[in-house]
Amino acid sequence: MNFGSHGGSCGHSCCLRIQNLSVAIGSDTILKDIDLHMHCGELVALIGPNGAGKSTLLKAILGQQEYDGIISFSVPGQRARKAKIGYVPQSPAFDPGDPVTVADLFACCMSKRPAFLGVSKTMRQKVLVCLERVHGEDLIDKRVGTLSGGELQRVLLALALEPIPNILILDEPLSGVDVEGIETLMDMLDEIRHSYDLSILMTTHDFGILPRYADQVALIDRGLITQGTPVEVLGSEAFRTVFNRKGGIL
Repeated sequence: MNFGSHGGSCGHSCCLRIQNLSVAIGSDTILKDIDLHMHCGELVALIGPNGAGKSTLLKAILGQQEYDGIISFSVPGQRARKAKIGYVPQSPAFDPGDPVTVADLFACCMSKRPAFLGVSKTMRQKVLVCLERVHGEDLIDKRVGTLSGGELQRVLLALALEPIPNILILDEPLSGVDVEGIETLMDMLDEIRHSYDLSILMTTHDFGILPRYADQVALIDRGLITQGTPVEVLGSEAFRTVFNRKGGIL
C-alpha cells in the first residue's frame, strides 16, 4: 500500500518501505505479508488489538527481530543503511528511590564518562539543548524515577531525537500519560515532525487522537486488515469486526 499523497514513487522524499514482511516464531505466525510505505513528514499510527503483532513489527524495523520480506529506507543524499531511526520504548520502569537524575541518564547514554564522576559542564549544556527540543529544560535535575508519565515521555523523546533521526518510532507513547498530557505530547510530536521533516510511526490504543494528528492509520491483526485516513479506518467495518471479535476496544 502507499501512504501519503506522494504517489507510487518516493522521488526526492525520504521514506520507509516494507514489502511482504512476515515473522514466525517456531510454528506460530506473528505477522503475515505486511506492506507499508510512509514518507517523511507523515505520522502513521499502527493500531490493533493486543497480540496483533504491532510491537513485533516495530522490532523488525529496528533490526531486533528476524523476518522474511524487505524493509528499506530511502534518504535523500544518503545510502539506505545510513537512515537514522529514533526509538522510544513502551513504558520503561524506573525505581522512584533511585538517585539518577535526567542529566545522569543522558550522560550515561551519550558519553563514556562514568556517571559517578558527575556530569561535566559541556555535557550538561548538551543535555539542555536536547531537552529544549521537547520544552523540558526544567527536568534536567529531576530524578528519573519521580517523573510523571508525560515528563518521562518528554525525556525519552529528547534522547530519541539525539541525533535527529529520519524516522521516529514510538511504542505506545501515550501509555501512562494523563488526559491533559496526551494532548500536550501529541502537539509536541506534531511540532517536531514539521520542524525536522521526519516521519513518525507509532502504536497506540488511544484512537480518539488519530483524526486530529495522524495522516494515515494501519489496522493490523497479524496481517494488514485495512489502511487509510483515520476517518476511513475508524469508521470501517473491518475496524468494528476486529475489535468486536476481540471483545471490545483495548
